[in-house]
Amino acid sequence: MTRKIEKPRPRPRPSAEAGTSDNVAALKAKFGKEPIAKFLDMKLLELSEGYAKVSAKLKPQYLNFNDLIFGGIVMAVADEAFAYGTNSVITPNVASQFNIHFIAGADVKDELIAECQVVRAGKRVCISEMAVTTRDGKLIARATGTTIPLV
Repeated sequence: MTRKIEKPRPRPRPSAEAGTSDNVAALKAKFGKEPIAKFLDMKLLELSEGYAKVSAKLKPQYLNFNDLIFGGIVMAVADEAFAYGTNSVITPNVASQFNIHFIAGADVKDELIAECQVVRAGKRVCISEMAVTTRDGKLIARATGTTIPLV
Protein backbone atom coordinates (compact mmCIF):
# COMPACT_ATOMS: atom_id res chain seq x y z
CA MET A 1 0.00 0.00 0.00
CA THR A 2 1.40 3.35 -1.06
CA ARG A 3 0.93 6.36 1.20
CA LYS A 4 0.84 9.52 -0.87
CA ILE A 5 1.65 12.92 0.51
CA GLU A 6 -1.57 14.79 1.01
CA LYS A 7 -2.12 18.19 -0.55
CA PRO A 8 -1.83 21.23 1.70
CA ARG A 9 -3.35 20.95 5.13
CA PRO A 10 -3.46 23.57 7.87
CA ARG A 11 0.07 24.42 8.93
CA PRO A 12 1.60 26.68 11.53
CA ARG A 13 2.32 30.09 10.07
CA PRO A 14 5.92 31.23 10.29
CA SER A 15 6.77 34.74 11.21
CA ALA A 16 8.27 36.37 8.15
CA GLU A 17 8.48 39.88 6.82
CA ALA A 18 7.03 39.06 3.41
CA GLY A 19 3.78 37.15 3.04
CA THR A 20 3.82 33.61 1.73
CA SER A 21 1.72 34.54 -1.30
CA ASP A 22 4.60 36.87 -2.30
CA ASN A 23 7.03 33.96 -1.85
CA VAL A 24 4.91 31.66 -4.03
CA ALA A 25 4.62 34.24 -6.81
CA ALA A 26 8.36 35.02 -6.73
CA LEU A 27 9.30 31.33 -6.79
CA LYS A 28 7.00 30.60 -9.73
CA ALA A 29 8.67 33.43 -11.64
CA LYS A 30 12.16 32.09 -10.83
CA PHE A 31 11.55 28.46 -11.78
CA GLY A 32 12.08 28.78 -15.52
CA LYS A 33 15.41 30.53 -14.93
CA GLU A 34 16.92 28.07 -12.45
CA PRO A 35 20.02 26.42 -14.02
CA ILE A 36 19.74 23.01 -12.32
CA ALA A 37 16.03 22.67 -13.12
CA LYS A 38 16.80 23.46 -16.77
CA PHE A 39 19.75 21.06 -16.83
CA LEU A 40 17.67 18.17 -15.44
CA ASP A 41 14.58 19.24 -17.43
CA MET A 42 12.42 19.55 -14.29
CA LYS A 43 8.99 21.10 -14.30
CA LEU A 44 7.17 22.83 -11.47
CA LEU A 45 3.68 21.30 -11.55
CA GLU A 46 2.14 22.85 -8.43
CA LEU A 47 3.19 25.34 -5.79
CA SER A 48 1.21 26.67 -2.88
CA GLU A 49 2.01 27.64 0.68
CA GLY A 50 3.94 24.71 2.18
CA TYR A 51 3.45 22.39 -0.80
CA ALA A 52 5.34 21.77 -4.04
CA LYS A 53 5.06 19.21 -6.82
CA VAL A 54 7.88 18.80 -9.35
CA SER A 55 8.42 16.38 -12.24
CA ALA A 56 11.39 15.15 -14.24
CA LYS A 57 11.39 12.90 -17.30
CA LEU A 58 14.10 10.27 -16.98
CA LYS A 59 16.80 9.89 -19.64
CA PRO A 60 19.28 7.15 -20.60
CA GLN A 61 22.09 9.46 -19.39
CA TYR A 62 20.75 8.97 -15.82
CA LEU A 63 21.58 5.23 -15.75
CA ASN A 64 24.36 3.95 -13.53
CA PHE A 65 26.69 0.97 -14.16
CA ASN A 66 23.91 -1.43 -13.07
CA ASP A 67 21.53 0.04 -15.69
CA LEU A 68 19.44 1.56 -12.90
CA ILE A 69 18.48 5.20 -12.49
CA PHE A 70 21.22 6.87 -10.45
CA GLY A 71 19.99 7.62 -6.93
CA GLY A 72 21.30 11.17 -7.14
CA ILE A 73 18.72 11.91 -9.84
CA VAL A 74 15.89 10.66 -7.61
CA MET A 75 17.27 12.74 -4.76
CA ALA A 76 17.62 15.81 -6.99
CA VAL A 77 13.93 15.70 -7.93
CA ALA A 78 12.96 15.28 -4.25
CA ASP A 79 15.32 18.12 -3.30
CA GLU A 80 13.79 20.42 -5.91
CA ALA A 81 10.30 19.89 -4.48
CA PHE A 82 11.78 20.33 -0.98
CA ALA A 83 13.39 23.64 -1.92
CA TYR A 84 10.25 25.07 -3.46
CA GLY A 85 7.95 23.77 -0.72
CA THR A 86 9.98 25.23 2.12
CA ASN A 87 10.77 28.51 0.39
CA SER A 88 7.07 29.00 -0.34
CA VAL A 89 6.59 29.38 3.42
CA ILE A 90 9.62 31.52 4.26
CA THR A 91 12.49 32.61 2.06
CA PRO A 92 15.43 32.39 1.95
CA ASN A 93 15.40 28.95 3.50
CA VAL A 94 18.38 26.56 3.14
CA ALA A 95 18.69 22.84 3.80
CA SER A 96 20.54 21.65 6.88
CA GLN A 97 19.50 17.99 6.65
CA PHE A 98 18.09 15.66 3.99
CA ASN A 99 17.39 11.95 4.47
CA ILE A 100 16.12 9.67 1.72
CA HIS A 101 15.01 6.05 1.59
CA PHE A 102 15.06 4.44 -1.85
CA ILE A 103 12.15 2.03 -2.01
CA ALA A 104 12.02 0.88 -5.63
CA GLY A 105 13.84 1.47 -8.87
CA ALA A 106 12.52 3.63 -11.66
CA ASP A 107 12.61 2.74 -15.35
CA VAL A 108 14.42 5.01 -17.79
CA LYS A 109 11.07 5.51 -19.56
CA ASP A 110 9.42 6.84 -16.37
CA GLU A 111 8.68 10.38 -15.32
CA LEU A 112 9.34 11.06 -11.64
CA ILE A 113 6.94 13.16 -9.59
CA ALA A 114 8.22 14.58 -6.29
CA GLU A 115 5.91 16.16 -3.74
CA CYS A 116 6.92 18.12 -0.66
CA GLN A 117 4.67 18.90 2.29
CA VAL A 118 5.95 21.23 4.98
CA VAL A 119 5.15 19.61 8.34
CA ARG A 120 6.42 22.38 10.62
CA ALA A 121 7.41 25.91 9.75
CA GLY A 122 8.94 28.01 12.49
CA LYS A 123 11.29 30.91 13.03
CA ARG A 124 14.33 28.66 13.41
CA VAL A 125 13.52 25.43 11.61
CA CYS A 126 11.28 24.04 8.91
CA ILE A 127 10.61 20.29 8.62
CA SER A 128 9.25 18.65 5.48
CA GLU A 129 8.31 15.25 4.08
CA MET A 130 8.80 14.27 0.46
CA ALA A 131 7.61 11.39 -1.70
CA VAL A 132 8.89 10.47 -5.14
CA THR A 133 6.64 8.39 -7.38
CA THR A 134 6.39 7.50 -11.05
CA ARG A 135 3.65 9.06 -13.14
CA ASP A 136 1.54 5.92 -12.56
CA GLY A 137 1.93 6.12 -8.76
CA LYS A 138 4.72 3.62 -8.05
CA LEU A 139 6.55 4.74 -4.89
CA ILE A 140 10.26 5.22 -5.61
CA ALA A 141 11.50 7.06 -2.51
CA ARG A 142 10.49 8.81 0.71
CA ALA A 143 12.49 11.60 2.27
CA THR A 144 12.54 14.05 5.13
CA GLY A 145 14.36 17.33 5.30
CA THR A 146 15.10 20.21 7.61
CA THR A 147 15.77 23.78 6.58
CA ILE A 148 16.91 26.87 8.39
CA PRO A 149 15.44 30.27 7.47
CA LEU A 150 18.09 32.89 6.76
CA VAL A 151 15.89 35.84 7.76
